[in-house]
Amino acid sequence: MGSRKHRAAAEARSSAAPRKPGSFTFDMLRPVRRGAAKATFLLALSAVVPLALAACAERRPPVSEAEVKAVFESKLPSTADDRIWERVPLHTARLVLQDMVEPRLMQASTPFVEVQAVTDGREIVFRLSWPDPTRDEVPGPGRFSDAVAVQLPAATTPDVPAPQMGEEGRPVEITYWSAVSQAIADGRKDEIGAIYPRAALDHYPFEAPPLTPGSPEQQAAAKRYAPARNVDNPVAAPRTAPVQDLVAQGPGTLQVAPRTVSRGHGKYGGGRWFVLLARPLPSGAQPGGRTQVAFAVWEGSRQEVGARKMRSVWIPLAFEAAK
Repeated sequence: MGSRKHRAAAEARSSAAPRKPGSFTFDMLRPVRRGAAKATFLLALSAVVPLALAACAERRPPVSEAEVKAVFESKLPSTADDRIWERVPLHTARLVLQDMVEPRLMQASTPFVEVQAVTDGREIVFRLSWPDPTRDEVPGPGRFSDAVAVQLPAATTPDVPAPQMGEEGRPVEITYWSAVSQAIADGRKDEIGAIYPRAALDHYPFEAPPLTPGSPEQQAAAKRYAPARNVDNPVAAPRTAPVQDLVAQGPGTLQVAPRTVSRGHGKYGGGRWFVLLARPLPSGAQPGGRTQVAFAVWEGSRQEVGARKMRSVWIPLAFEAAK
């Protein structure tokens, strides 16, 4: 009897205590009386859900509709998960068909790519994210890689070249990332056994005795069975990085840059790609200045490769002034 009186007094004190609007306590989740449990639980949910949604909304970055804003930071982010991206303005770059030159893409796929950018005055880092229902990172006959690219004018001038990969004498610089190269950079061996685990290999002549593994004779024999690498084809070269720098002066003029100075990393999750690309600022660009930027996305499962891609037009790129 005494214990019952004590609980009743405690509940009376609890109900009488002032409570801030919108606040809740775990007492609210406790069914005080049978029959009142359901109503109490729903009341608690009505208080919790708005708070949870508000917290989620606060983590969304601000939106920049008209341009890509490169925020100035003294330390550049190195991952797509860095908390800095929560406050960097996000621009949604609409993509259109590349239907101007052969081979054209006639059926639209990826509708947009979300873009954020940070600069330290020497480099610029882009965080790119786009929806993709399939993860295409395994090469093979008729199989193509998911990929994304960032294009900037080689020279920062008010009059930019055509967005379709520049013009003769007015080049553009392209930073290209592919899922196939990312998988290799992450550790998957670039050989048949890694791509087709059930394949049975007899032998390659360059691996047979009496050739000694690693000897000049053995390496020369191996090159004869890899003709693309033997002529220094950069696409067939052993990959150590998922990013490649390219230059172009119009459609059909794409070339590998003398050397790749960009870097990056991509990961797939929740039906989306998240790719980080870092590159030096283009010639003439500086904090507080402006130029233009364009993007392209390839969806491998839809046979998109080379010129068959979704692309953007030029989009203004504003570099925030140094702090």
